[in-house]
Amino acid sequence: MYKSIDLFAGIGGIRKGFDNAFGNTIETVFVSEWDEFAQKTYRANYHDNFKIAGDITKIPEKEIPAFDICLAGFPCQAFSLAGRHMGFYDDYKGICRGTLFQDVVRICEYHHPKVIFCENVKGLTIHDKGRTFTVITKAFEQIGYKVFPKILNSKDFGVPQNRERIYIVCFKNDIAPEKFTFPSGSGQNACIRDIMEAAPIPSKYYLSDVYMETLRRHKARHEAKGHGFGYEIKDINGIAGTIVCGGMGRERNLIIDEREHSMIPTTHITGEINKENIRKMTPREWARLQGFPDDFKLELADTHLYKQLGNSVTVTVIEAIAEEIKRVLEDNERKAEQGRMVRAICIHQASQRRESVCG
Repeated sequence: MYKSIDLFAGIGGIRKGFDNAFGNTIETVFVSEWDEFAQKTYRANYHDNFKIAGDITKIPEKEIPAFDICLAGFPCQAFSLAGRHMGFYDDYKGICRGTLFQDVVRICEYHHPKVIFCENVKGLTIHDKGRTFTVITKAFEQIGYKVFPKILNSKDFGVPQNRERIYIVCFKNDIAPEKFTFPSGSGQNACIRDIMEAAPIPSKYYLSDVYMETLRRHKARHEAKGHGFGYEIKDINGIAGTIVCGGMGRERNLIIDEREHSMIPTTHITGEINKENIRKMTPREWARLQGFPDDFKLELADTHLYKQLGNSVTVTVIEAIAEEIKRVLEDNERKAEQGRMVRAICIHQASQRRESVCG
């Protein structure tokens, strides 16, 4: 049984991928997530017999139970191409999000787990001309780990979302393989149509004609300045762009859904529901874009769910990587068992020789 901890856990996407891959051979013994709304979604889906810890920077490493695998989706906003690129100087509510990876290092240096797994935005690799990524990888190497990074795209793993992320797998030096092979993808192509909820979709997801006109004017202003900002309508036979938690996250993944639906607003809007059938994708559809199963509970208001899912990970990618990690760990266990058997045989043979000489 492998024991794992889930740091910067969000709604538990990384854990879901590892649980899928490891099955009943993995047990989560500690979870840390500071956002109270993310905690609510996490608790709705994982029924641990311990409380979710808050700010990891305030938790001494010795108070964390021993573990074999560290899962850490440390905050990406400081390195995101869509953000301010503040990196190690980023500050959010008094917390430097760019240095939170150091808490991963601090905790893992104390506990020495077999594996450290991290996920972050692709921009991490090029931030500050690559120096930031070098600092992070060197930090893991200095505490005794061999580091294997790889950029993978969610669209290659059975979900219709163009989402490139950097995945970092670190093995403790004494069990590290010479080479770690990341999965190349599932070979299954999907399109937005595949993840759409059954009709009718509630009218609240269809934009008002007044808001659509506002979006068009906003896009036109930026196009006039040579910018690429503004809403986007995706072909339902194609794939979605990267879903993100803020800014134009929902408006850059609008779709035209011509299936029957109500034209009567159920929320306060200015104007009428647009007659072009343009709508936002629903939180459940976003969950499907991230590879979450339909039994994953989404109980909070849409505002929180969009943020949580945009901040989360693609479960199918995590699961594929976790399967490769499991393979390496199992190979090491087999080799260790073979070594123990050889040593036992040698000891037995040596004992027999001594008895023969003495006899």
